[in-house]
Amino acid sequence: MDNSGKEKEAMQLMAEADKKVKSSGSFLGGMFGGNHKVEDACEMYARAANMFKMAKNWSGINAVGLLMCFAVVAAGSAFCQAARLHMQMQNKLDSATSFVDAGNAYKKADPQEAINCLNAAIDIYTDMGRFTIAAKHHMTIAEIYESELVDIEKAIAHYEQAADYYKGEESNSSANKCLLKVGSYSAQLEQYPKAIEIFEQVATSTMDNPLLKYNAKEYFWKAALCHFIVDELNAKLAIEKYEGMFPAFSDSRECKLLKKLLEAHEEQNNEAFTEAVKEFDSISRLDQWQTTMLLRIKKTIQGDAGDLK
Repeated sequence: MDNSGKEKEAMQLMAEADKKVKSSGSFLGGMFGGNHKVEDACEMYARAANMFKMAKNWSGINAVGLLMCFAVVAAGSAFCQAARLHMQMQNKLDSATSFVDAGNAYKKADPQEAINCLNAAIDIYTDMGRFTIAAKHHMTIAEIYESELVDIEKAIAHYEQAADYYKGEESNSSANKCLLKVGSYSAQLEQYPKAIEIFEQVATSTMDNPLLKYNAKEYFWKAALCHFIVDELNAKLAIEKYEGMFPAFSDSRECKLLKKLLEAHEEQNNEAFTEAVKEFDSISRLDQWQTTMLLRIKKTIQGDAGDLK
């Protein structure tokens, strides 16, 4: 069956499901023999949703792309219908699953509606005490705000909520993953005290873990960069503190670079600052976040040209 045939069959299923719901007399019509019709309708909506998903053409453009968009939205709508019916019948888990399916479908065409559906699923999961699953979907919402809607503050809020839920379930590794996102974005938004607190917190929680302690130096390095942007003396004191807390940090390339940068900054020496960064980058490639922070530090040197070349 081609895509158009799948869409036609899906629409027929939707129409049949609508009829069953209406003929049941009530969403809570189980006492009057209508409940089995609602259950059938739930199944039909789910089947229709999957048919719409199968009908989409990811390589299509222009008119075909519009048809794909329609199929995705229709799939999301069908899953939402199924979710609402499941909730009316007190099938909470099935309802939450359908809302998640709807959210995943809408992500392709309507990010805000995807968020609405995922929030509906989260409400159900938290009511059921399933906080680990709720945290996972908060992360998904955060990612939508990151990549689709480009609203970093809302992304931060959902990463923070996910971290709280993961902590409550003692999933510390997952919580730290979310917190590191919050720390990085907070620094980008120039919320340095918040970023420092998070990086230090995660570094402290990992440095005593044999499997994770290697990562601690990276988090202390990020915290030190944030200190450096705020104040040179702050950075000096922070580095000394980190070396005392985690002696392995002293021997790291990151710590050695920080000390070179502090010296160059004290001397207001642009060239020495840039050379130290270039030398480090030639061996350990700097990512975009690190480069941004280093540029912000460099701009505090008088006569800075605004780059690291």
